[in-house]
Amino acid sequence: MVANGQNKDMEEIQKVMSLQEIAWNEGNIEQFMDGYWKSDSLMVIGKNGIKYGWQTTLDNYRVSYPDKTAMGKLNFEILKLEVNGNSAYILGKWKLIRNEDTPNGYFTLYWKKIEGKWVITIDHTS
Repeated sequence: MVANGQNKDMEEIQKVMSLQEIAWNEGNIEQFMDGYWKSDSLMVIGKNGIKYGWQTTLDNYRVSYPDKTAMGKLNFEILKLEVNGNSAYILGKWKLIRNEDTPNGYFTLYWKKIEGKWVITIDHTS
């Protein structure tokens, strides 16, 4: 059985993910980044290794996705979401629908509730 507070936390995290999808699909990378911990300690792991920092992540997204066409339409599918106090993790699938291709893969996100707000502190996407 899921405790009431845990349900609320799960809903808040899912709302952040939904707002990220909307921001991405509107071509707004800065708003998409609102879901991430605005810290030099943010960790993002991808095919090129580990990168640190909110600003680094934003800069990398801007280079990799220079316009709305490159960004395509993003879709998240949450496969598992667990909350444990002020931390949580999500296992999920992502898909970008673009005119020329449809890249997709999996992600694991580690979340922390910092100053009353759920934010992604570690993102491992493949």
